[in-house]
Amino acid sequence: MVTATDAVRAGDWREAVRAAASALVDAGAAGEGYPAACVRVVEENGPYIVLTKGLALVHARPEDGGLAVGVGVTRLAAPVEFGHPDNDPVDLLLAFCTPDADAHVGTLSGLARALSGGLADRLRAASGQDDMARTLKEAVPDA
Repeated sequence: MVTATDAVRAGDWREAVRAAASALVDAGAAGEGYPAACVRVVEENGPYIVLTKGLALVHARPEDGGLAVGVGVTRLAAPVEFGHPDNDPVDLLLAFCTPDADAHVGTLSGLARALSGGLADRLRAASGQDDMARTLKEAVPDA
């Protein structure tokens, strides 16, 4: 299941994370508590989810509300700071959820391959939500 949201307004990283994870809830891939769980991940572990310049990988554990394999992209109207020493500010969030640990590892692996192949640049260059969703689905066909 793939989702895309564009020009999302967020006042801070918490709002950005909630928006990205809420798209998975709206798609039926995650339960209602998933966005709050994704915020807790950053509160408890710091901004390690900011993987590269301007990109955060929003997620929580499968038992925190993953109902199906879901991957979403959220492009922000204006970047937000996560407090990462090298990769702030963030303008692009990839959110994912899975129903179990095996799917979690597989989805994460697929996203890592896609990102190393230039996915973030293609998503930033996409012309809107439909183009973003199509680009993400091509990059992560199992989602």
